[in-house]
Amino acid sequence: MKRRAFITLLGGTAAAWPLAVRAQQAAMPIVGFVTGRSPEESARLGAAFRKGLNETGYVEGQNVMVEYYWLEGQYNRLPSLMTDLVGRRVAVIVSLINAAALAAKAATTTTPIVFLVAEDPVKLGLVANLARPGGNATGVNVFFTELVAKRLGLLHDLVPKAVRVAVLVNPANTTNAETTLREIPEAARGLGLQIQFINASTSREIDVAFATLVSDRAEALFVAPDSFFVSRRVQLATLAARHAIPATYPSREVVEVGGLMSYGTDIVDMYRQAGVYTGQILKGAKPADLPVVQSSKFEFVLNLQTARTLGLEVPNALQLLADEVIE
Repeated sequence: MKRRAFITLLGGTAAAWPLAVRAQQAAMPIVGFVTGRSPEESARLGAAFRKGLNETGYVEGQNVMVEYYWLEGQYNRLPSLMTDLVGRRVAVIVSLINAAALAAKAATTTTPIVFLVAEDPVKLGLVANLARPGGNATGVNVFFTELVAKRLGLLHDLVPKAVRVAVLVNPANTTNAETTLREIPEAARGLGLQIQFINASTSREIDVAFATLVSDRAEALFVAPDSFFVSRRVQLATLAARHAIPATYPSREVVEVGGLMSYGTDIVDMYRQAGVYTGQILKGAKPADLPVVQSSKFEFVLNLQTARTLGLEVPNALQLLADEVIE
């Protein structure tokens, strides 16, 4: 072969490589992964989701593409985002907060949806039945809102003299906020507690909320389930320590950075389950036939160092009850 012909052939082959790569990527199914968290604090959860995919034979970048959307509390983005995902014909929409699941359900009756929600998906209107969901959605109920009474009770056990309890809710996360507003008063009455609701949807509003609860002499704080609050966990833990406010949170991430206590679902395992269901749907399973997974693994986490800083004496019975005690 002449040198010029060889160079021409080589150049043509090299030019074809990107086209081949693009064609291969285009042939891969695309999964839209939507969460209310930030990319920095969701690395562990993203890894859990990919582990679930791997269990069903799917490896990101090899035979499936995952597009990540980190809302960071900006729930107003959801309607346009879901419309875009449906219009682009993604293979599955993975909606990992109540608001995202409801927005996805409103946007499509055909694109498969795998959700992770904080309360009963039947009540939310996402599925007809837990055993046989019907329609185009299935997923996991993590029970965050159903655990309100249990978590408030554990806070009362730790600080039994606290009567005035502030409850921090994010009004932008409508369904979670409404459930907390509904569940908390009844649980509080049974414990003889006085409840004050405080709203916050931005970092600045969290600062204002703490100023309010301090001026109103709240003796403890209950932080409602919300992805935005988890993304602001360092701010919450720091302010609670600065103002010496015993606080309870729905997830362990806050306790790991200095929060006092948490009680909730093992969220890492639930993200893995969402990955498993996504993989099964990619293989041809129908959401209508995949029963909604009910969380059965819960964890109570205590930070003893924070308790000591707040001058709290943690009863031995409560320490024994904890799944993990951070020294």
